[in-house]
Amino acid sequence: MEKPVAFVTSLDRETESRWLTRIGKLLPTENLLPFREMNTLERKAADIAVVANPDPVDVRSLSGLVWIHSLWAGVERLVAVLGPSAPPIVRLVDPELARAMAEAVLAWTHYLQRDMPAYRRQQSKRLWRQQPYRHPSTVTVGVLGLGTLGTVAAQRLVGAGFAVTGWSRSPKFMDSVVCLHGEDGLNELLRIADITVCLLPLTSDTKDLLHAGRLTRMRAGASLINFARGPVVVTEDLVRALDAGQLSHAVLDVFEHEPLSGDSPLWDHPSITVLPHISAPTDMESAARIIAQNIGAYRSTGLLPRTIDVESGY
Repeated sequence: MEKPVAFVTSLDRETESRWLTRIGKLLPTENLLPFREMNTLERKAADIAVVANPDPVDVRSLSGLVWIHSLWAGVERLVAVLGPSAPPIVRLVDPELARAMAEAVLAWTHYLQRDMPAYRRQQSKRLWRQQPYRHPSTVTVGVLGLGTLGTVAAQRLVGAGFAVTGWSRSPKFMDSVVCLHGEDGLNELLRIADITVCLLPLTSDTKDLLHAGRLTRMRAGASLINFARGPVVVTEDLVRALDAGQLSHAVLDVFEHEPLSGDSPLWDHPSITVLPHISAPTDMESAARIIAQNIGAYRSTGLLPRTIDVESGY
């Protein structure tokens, strides 16, 4: 039996069908099958699985898997539910995703640099008052995470004229970006940044990274943008820092539980902008193209695409 490619998701059937159609057109010689339609022999024969929030029981039933391709860039949930014994996992690395994220980072950085939260409050009071203008060169933006997304976002911010400092776990170098690393580097970034942008993956090391102790190290009146994962920031500590005036505003696109419940106090907090996880949506066309290229290359060479380090979580 030829080795089929299993498509294992928790997507609704219409969305799943659209993905299957797009990837299938790019892989006409592959037998790409939704998991629920696979028989026992097909499940045993499948050597590749393309997954999106799959049921781990379904994935484990594919006993012949050589590797797994995630439909998403973030794989922390996949790593957690499949465990260390899972086949190698390939995350989606898509230049279009990085472009969209950098676009969102720049847009919401300008939102804070131009004091748009203040104008929103003034509008509710019918107050006509011009706030002082801050030139981007006088605003230090700290970027937490200098992976693919963080690197492109930092470059976009530099191009817009901001003073940019980046932080990563290990040393990195970027033109026109002050690069810091380690605990001391993190403390320094939080101390100097007017706006801190979080683009870190969620790992055991980054969970609760921005807790009360670190938030109080941030420059008085600074702002936070979290486009990473909700649990990177301790929400209760963030709210307390905003209420105390230590921080001026937070733009949150990610939360510990999504969608954000209707009774969450974050919706009504005057110093929080709530977004429904829209900073960098997966582009179906480009993602399907990359997945098809990775599978095609594997069939031609027998070599796996770059896989994640399960211990580090990315």
